Amino acid sequence: MNFTVVNIKKIYYNKNYVINFERSFKMANDKKMVAAITDMEKDFPQWYTDVVKKADLADYSSVKGCMIIRPYGYAIWELIQKQLDQIFKDTGHENVYMPMFIPESLLQKEKDHIEGFAPEVAWVTQGGLNKLQERLVVRPTSETLFCDHYKNIIHSYRDLPKLYNQWCSVVRWEKTTRPFLRTTEFLWQEGHTAHATAKESADETIKMLNVYADFAENVLAMPVIKGEKTAKERFAGAKNTYTIESLMHDGKALQSGTSHNFDDIFAKAFGIQYTDKDNKLQYVHQTSWGVTTRLIGAIIMVHGDNSGLVLPPKIAPVQTIIVPIAMQKDGVVEKAKEIEERLKKAGIRVKSDLSDKSAGWKFSEYEMKGVPVRLEIGPKDIEKNQCVLSRRDTGEKISVSLDTFEDDLKKLLDDIQNNLFEKAKQNRDSKTYTAKNMEEFEKIINKTPGFIKAMWCGDQACEDKIKELTAATSRCIPFEQEEISDTCVCCGKKAKYMVIWGRAY
Repeated sequence: MNFTVVNIKKIYYNKNYVINFERSFKMANDKKMVAAITDMEKDFPQWYTDVVKKADLADYSSVKGCMIIRPYGYAIWELIQKQLDQIFKDTGHENVYMPMFIPESLLQKEKDHIEGFAPEVAWVTQGGLNKLQERLVVRPTSETLFCDHYKNIIHSYRDLPKLYNQWCSVVRWEKTTRPFLRTTEFLWQEGHTAHATAKESADETIKMLNVYADFAENVLAMPVIKGEKTAKERFAGAKNTYTIESLMHDGKALQSGTSHNFDDIFAKAFGIQYTDKDNKLQYVHQTSWGVTTRLIGAIIMVHGDNSGLVLPPKIAPVQTIIVPIAMQKDGVVEKAKEIEERLKKAGIRVKSDLSDKSAGWKFSEYEMKGVPVRLEIGPKDIEKNQCVLSRRDTGEKISVSLDTFEDDLKKLLDDIQNNLFEKAKQNRDSKTYTAKNMEEFEKIINKTPGFIKAMWCGDQACEDKIKELTAATSRCIPFEQEEISDTCVCCGKKAKYMVIWGRAY
């Protein structure tokens, strides 16, 4: 239809009709824009980008490799931050803040650490008009800063433990970036603790890994595998690195949180000692652990579908969107506002859309944004003393009484939360395979990507060869071991561990 407004006016002399025609035409185009998502089975990376952009989670910035986290995306991060922060405080941790710049000399005190991060660091070489006498690193992580601080404040066993956490951004110079998954600057939390004994630091490392795993499964509805990283994949300078690994819808793995045990390695490099109860000098034992805005990328790829984002209720900025039907009719808007107030008092994150967009446009928009439940209320519903609840995860519609809808909605949100976890777990389990030799390994990874359980001899040469042949990396040595065979999948020698392998983001 190529009518211009002028042509329409020649046919219709009612000015209001012209305005309504233009508005309807615009809404039709807007609805088409909302629905324009690439099919994930056709092009998963493009589907991901479409969802990030069209669900208003993030946008590209003029700084290469950096993203703008939009209000809706940042609201998800705030909920992650709020809930994790409370868990950290409940386990005795305190929040601190360290500088964003690290002197080069400080970074170089731990040899393995600087070598591990050297390819990713951004350097500051000039301040104002003057060249700096010593280069500064824009923090890629803060172990060295915490060590330098601990050296000054830890003197006696009475000063231990130190249980600190920091919420901040870090910079790692990435060659290839993707919103939330890998960006030059990203938001995270990094816990840093100091303890008197090796056992205490080892226990802390596992405790915080379990915190991450519980949070991922119970709040993000995302099943994870807990395990230890191989020496090749270990954090630079750590004695042990533990991880939670999740599987995305396309069969790729995503490292979703890590916890590192430094033992006394950093303490010896930085001279962090304390006097014990016997008045003897001892080195402290340290840990660090962290999760990032990458978790938002994981939520998208674990739960999303071809209609857009699907958010677990516990992490959804808006748990219920109220859409009035025929809102021009008497009493509809007033009833919607009344329902909204009742839900707020019930502790549900709720919003009413009273805009002049069509109901169909609103349905499509909030489906795109992954709002767990849509509540519809119209004249006929008011007559029947009911409202309609529509689930984002299944599309099912349920009519509930206005006398009890708060309790009904709470139960529905719990059911959606549980259903999303079970659905994600079924997807992961259906894409988890076993391989006893490289022929099986390569066939699986090329035809049906997912997690592969395979035995490993412990030799890095085999780990490197598997990566060279298949582009798959060792995700972790899971705590729950299985004996698939007694020989290494790569070399055929005696196996030491069952390892989870996969291609990863």
